[in-house]
Amino acid sequence: MMRKLYGVALIMLVCASCRAAAEPGRGPLQPQPHFAAVVRQIVGAMQRGHLLQQRFDDALSARAWTNLLTAIDYDRAYFRQEDLARFEPMLYKLDDALKSGDVQFAYDVFAVFRERLNERFVFVTNMLARPIDFSVDESFNWKRKDAVWPASVADQDDLWRRRIKNEYLGFLLAREGDSEKRDAAAAAALTNVAAAATEPASAGNDPAAAIEAAAIKLLARTPEQFVRQRYEQFKIVLDDSDSDWVFQRYMSALTAAYDPHSDYLSPEKREDFEIEMNLSLSGIGATLRPEDGTALIVDLIPGGPAARDTRDIRLRPNDKIIGVGQGDEPIEDILHLPLSKAVLKIRGKKGSRVVLLVVSASDPTGATTRRVDLVRDDVNLQEQAATGRVERITLSDGRERALGVIALPVFYGSMQPPNTPGYRSCALDVAREIARLNDAKVEGLVLDLRNNGGGMLREAVNLAGLFLREGPVVQVREAWQVQVLTLPNSGAGPAFRKPLVTLVNRTSASASEIVAGALQDYGRAVIVGDSKTHGKGSVQSVLPLNGSKSGSLKLTTANYYRVNGASTQLRGVVPDVVVPSLLDALEIGEDQLTNPLPWTQVPEAVYAPIFDMRAWIPELRARAAERLAANKRYRIYSRLVQHVREMSENTTIPLERQARRAQAAAEREMRKMQEAEEGATRTGRKSQEDDLILREALSILSDLVDVSAASEVPSDPSSNDLRALMLRVFGKE
Repeated sequence: MMRKLYGVALIMLVCASCRAAAEPGRGPLQPQPHFAAVVRQIVGAMQRGHLLQQRFDDALSARAWTNLLTAIDYDRAYFRQEDLARFEPMLYKLDDALKSGDVQFAYDVFAVFRERLNERFVFVTNMLARPIDFSVDESFNWKRKDAVWPASVADQDDLWRRRIKNEYLGFLLAREGDSEKRDAAAAAALTNVAAAATEPASAGNDPAAAIEAAAIKLLARTPEQFVRQRYEQFKIVLDDSDSDWVFQRYMSALTAAYDPHSDYLSPEKREDFEIEMNLSLSGIGATLRPEDGTALIVDLIPGGPAARDTRDIRLRPNDKIIGVGQGDEPIEDILHLPLSKAVLKIRGKKGSRVVLLVVSASDPTGATTRRVDLVRDDVNLQEQAATGRVERITLSDGRERALGVIALPVFYGSMQPPNTPGYRSCALDVAREIARLNDAKVEGLVLDLRNNGGGMLREAVNLAGLFLREGPVVQVREAWQVQVLTLPNSGAGPAFRKPLVTLVNRTSASASEIVAGALQDYGRAVIVGDSKTHGKGSVQSVLPLNGSKSGSLKLTTANYYRVNGASTQLRGVVPDVVVPSLLDALEIGEDQLTNPLPWTQVPEAVYAPIFDMRAWIPELRARAAERLAANKRYRIYSRLVQHVREMSENTTIPLERQARRAQAAAEREMRKMQEAEEGATRTGRKSQEDDLILREALSILSDLVDVSAASEVPSDPSSNDLRALMLRVFGKE
C-alpha cells in the first residue's frame, strides 16, 4: 500500500483515467452542486457529534476508501487489481478531499465499475451460449467478503466461469426439486386451456393466445434465461442510477468508517429508514436491510404476518429475499434492487398475497431456496405484549413443580404520560403477569427475552426494577459524561422475589442485554441461552442537516455499560449456562459487522449483589450437561446446530452435478429435521414440549430452586447487603 506521497498532478491524472472509463455512449455521472455543502456538514458533524470524537484523518480515509469499493463491488468480482492501483492514490487523501467538499472520487470509481459491468455482461452472455460441463470436479468460493480482487483478466474470467456455473447448477437442481409440483400444476392448467380452446373464438378469447399465455406462465425459465435476466436486471439498475445514488453510497462509506450503525440518510433513504422503523408499512411484518444485493431479514416484528406464521416454510432471521411475486403471478427477481424499490414490491394492499423467493439462513451458500407465501396484514400490536403462563416440571420423586414463564418480544411503551388513555408499558404488563403467577404460587420464573431486539430504555430500567430492590441498572456514556440510570427507592421491594432464569439468544439485543446484564451482575438471575447475546451496545441519534436537499445524519452518540463497568458492545452478555440454538451457529451479531466499535469499559457503579451465583453455577452446568447428554432429541438437535455451523463456515460449494445434488439432498434432510424440531402446535404457539431450549431452561430453573434452597430476595435490605456494599466501596468494613 502506498502512503500519502502522491502529488496533486498524479491524483488528477489517475482520476482523469477513471473518468475516461465511462460507458461508451453515455457520459459519466457527475456530482450535484449542493453536494459540496452537504459533505462538509457530514464531516463536521461526525467529528463533533460522534461518540469517538475522532478527527477524519488518514486512517479513517483508508476505511472509507475500502468501504466505498466494497459497497459498489461487494463480492470483489468486478474490479481487478489494476483498478485498485488506479484508485490507490486516493487511499489516504479522501479526508482532505471531503473536508473541502470534493466528492469526485466516488464518481470516478463508479465509472470504472460500469465499464467492468459491461465487460462481465458480455462474458456471461458468451458463456451461456455454450454448453456447460458439470462433470468436472471443481468448486466455487461463494464467500468473497474478504477475498482479494482478481489479479488479471484471466483470473477474473475463471472466477466468473465458476460463478455462472454455480448459479446455473443451483437453478437446475432447484427446478428438479420443484418438478413434481410444476408438472401437476401444468397438467391442471393445460386441461383448463384445452377446455377454453373448444370455446368459440371471440375478442379477448383467442385459444392460441390462451395456450401461449399458459405456457409462458407455467413453463419455468431456462437456466440460461434465469442467469442472463439476473445480470440484465443488475445492469438496468446500475444504468438507471443517478448522481444521488452514488453520493448516498459515498457518504455511507464515510460514516461507516466510524462505525457500522452511523449512516447518511438522503431524502430518499430517510424514507427507507422510516419504513424500517414503522411497524405496519412492510406488509409482512419484517425488518429488512440490504446485503449483498438481497433484502436481508433482520428480524420479524412480533404481531406481524411473518411472526404469526407457524408453517415449516416460515421466514426466519437472516433469510435473504431474492424474488417477489404478487398472488399467482410469476416471481420477479429483486436482486440488486434498491431496498426502497424491493420494499414497494413486498408491501401491498391488506389481504393480498405475496410470494417470496428466499435463500435460507441455514444455507448461506444459496444452493437451496424456498418459496414463502404470506397474506399482507397490519402488525397486531397485541401480539407484542408480554405473556405469562404456568408450566409444570415433574421431579424425580414424581411430584410436580409449578414454574412461571413470561415472554417479552420487545420493550414497548407509550411516549405519553402514564395517566394518558391508552398508555402502554411492557414493565406494567410484566408486573401484572408476575402478580398472576404469584397468585398461582409458582416456585420460580423464566423471563424469556429470546429474539427481543430491544426498545425503550425507560422500560428496560423499570422492568429490571421488578426483580431488584434498588440501585443502578445501566450506565450510559456519551462523549463527555457517564450517566448512571438508577431504580427509584420506592421501599416496596421487588415484585418477584423467587429464583429467576433469564433466557436469551443471539438476537437478544440492546435493552434485552441491559436487563440480562443487570440481573447477572446483581446475582439475581441465572442467564441461559446461546454462547452470547447480540452485542449491540451503542445508541444512535438522527440529526437533520441544513438545506432541503441535504437529508439527515444517523450517528452513534452513546454506549451502554453494565453496572460492573463492562460494555455490552461487541461481547454482549455471556450466559451462565450455555444451551445453544440454531442461531448460535449463524454469523449473527455485532462482531460480524464491518468496523464495529470496540469493547470498552467504564468504572464500576456502586451496587450490592443480592446473591453469589458462583456457588450455584457449576452444579447447574453439570446437571444440564448430564440431562442434555441423555436427551435423544437434543442430541439430534445438536447435530443440526453443528451442520448449520459447518455450512456457515464452509466457503466453497461443489460444481460437479452429483456432488452438488448430494449436498442439496443432505440440506433438505437437515431442513426437515429443523422443521420438525421447530414445529409449532396447532394453536400457533410452541408448547414446552415443542421448544427444547425453553424446556431445558425450565429444568435449569427447577435445579436452581433446589441448589439455592428456594432462596428469595429479602423484602428489605439486610445487614449482609450493607456489609457487601461497604466492602465493594471501601475495601474494608
